[in-house]
Amino acid sequence: MPSVTAHLSPVEAARRLGVSVRALRLYERHGLVAPLRTSAGWRVYGPDEITRLHQVLTLKGLGLPLSRIGELIEGRLSSLDAVLALQEDVLVLRKTQADRALAAVRSARRRLRCGEQLSLDDLTNLTRETTMIETVGDEHWPEAFKPLWEKHMSADERHELQARKMGALESFGGDQEAVAAAWYDLIRDANAEMAKGDPGSPEAAALVRRWKVLQDAFTGGDPDLTVKTRAVWQEALTDPATAPQLPMTKALWDFVGEASRRLKASEAA
Repeated sequence: MPSVTAHLSPVEAARRLGVSVRALRLYERHGLVAPLRTSAGWRVYGPDEITRLHQVLTLKGLGLPLSRIGELIEGRLSSLDAVLALQEDVLVLRKTQADRALAAVRSARRRLRCGEQLSLDDLTNLTRETTMIETVGDEHWPEAFKPLWEKHMSADERHELQARKMGALESFGGDQEAVAAAWYDLIRDANAEMAKGDPGSPEAAALVRRWKVLQDAFTGGDPDLTVKTRAVWQEALTDPATAPQLPMTKALWDFVGEASRRLKASEAA
């Protein structure tokens, strides 16, 4: 059996990874990591277990529910390199956004020091570059959105989608704000990519991959539910009464769609 001195105890593993021991137990209950046991029955974490925890924490940092993380690390993201590749894509995108935001702030400060006044356009651009979109829950969307589900989905399909959503929500600890934050982080990043204007860029491709992973967490990857959910959003985004209150614009929707088409074409080539 492994010795405690050759491996990390739960307390030491949690300290080094920046999480709580309670979080380690939660990941264990979800089957995401299986700590080793000493001859005395104590939990310990070796290199393989720490590798798995890196995978879990990386995907969790992208806003994914634990149930979906489990599917991914048992499937196409089972290797550490695959997870690191996804993490690299996200970090490059975030660095680009942070660099652009920092440049915008520095430019604004230089102009203020020179006695200039920032115009309304300057202020709105600065806000867009440097702040996160305010998160709101589904309850803030207009009632006009609801009939679209009935139009595009049968009662059984709506029930199935709701069940999947509740399962995803439970994986977020029942925290609706955490679910909203995951989507709004993604939408914020998508807006930043759209502003650059290149749906065929590597950054746009990385964004599409993130979008699909989070989307699949709520549809279970079911192709019919995915197609019908997209149809609902497509119609909602073109409805003058509904669109202004949704968390994304039709332009953004179209940009992500084009980026997705280009990614599929490149992968098929």
